[in-house]
Amino acid sequence: MTKLLVTGAAGQLGRAVLHHLLETSKVAAGDIIAASRDTAKLTDIASRGVETRRADFSDEAGLAAAFAGVDRVLIISTDELATPGGRLKQHKAAVAAAAKAGVKHILYTSMPNPDKSLVSFAPDHLGTEEAIKATGIPYTILRNAWYDDNYLLSMPHNLQSGTWYTATGDGKVANISRDDCARAAAAALAKPPAGNRTVTLTGPESLNAEEIAALVSKAAGKPLNVVQVNDEQLAGGMAAAGLPDFVVKMLVSADANIRAGNFDLVTGDYEALTGTKPQSLEAYLASQKTALAG
Repeated sequence: MTKLLVTGAAGQLGRAVLHHLLETSKVAAGDIIAASRDTAKLTDIASRGVETRRADFSDEAGLAAAFAGVDRVLIISTDELATPGGRLKQHKAAVAAAAKAGVKHILYTSMPNPDKSLVSFAPDHLGTEEAIKATGIPYTILRNAWYDDNYLLSMPHNLQSGTWYTATGDGKVANISRDDCARAAAAALAKPPAGNRTVTLTGPESLNAEEIAALVSKAAGKPLNVVQVNDEQLAGGMAAAGLPDFVVKMLVSADANIRAGNFDLVTGDYEALTGTKPQSLEAYLASQKTALAG
């Protein structure tokens, strides 16, 4: 019996990973452990025969106890973005706890090219990758491209106004859906690639803002005009809309990263892990017509 543990199990990605472990990878419920700060949010998962454990990334000793008897752990990056350095501190605690508990394989959800990325939280991912490698424990790093799902946060508003303000310039991005990332993570957790591997999970094509806007417009049945602005203008508009400073910095830095070409890569890693092709952005958006309508 090989015990597989998923951290952040109550979150969107964590829940999707658990779904794919059970339904796609066909792992027995008794071999899976779902871990979260709040196990009360996991009652539906527990009802399927999955063990649940409390895992607080701010409590290294508690994490070591949560990881006891675990063969492979998937460390899903946390949402601690408001406090500078807070996320990396949490991740390092989880990695140290995994080593202390004798975990035999660590998997981690990272991002493409964290070593040269302009995205504000890239150092968190790079630092975590380095901490994992320093343990000497076999690892699989899953570098997830920018989610298709992120467009659902801004596109309904953009469609209402008919305008998408962006600072991505001519840069391209190979978006992938969160669910596809979850399926790949489940496949890797159930059967890790041999040795130490770093894979980059992307969609099937890299698109610029004009091409993305055309797909959004087609799916929603509404026109969407792209207006290119500079970083300062983009930041000003977001601040005026009331977004927190750390969110403004994150979104502006993401656009800058796209503009610099650091998200412009398409790999076959998703298909290699899952045996299937990733969903296209066009297909994803077509499935989200209701959400795009706001």
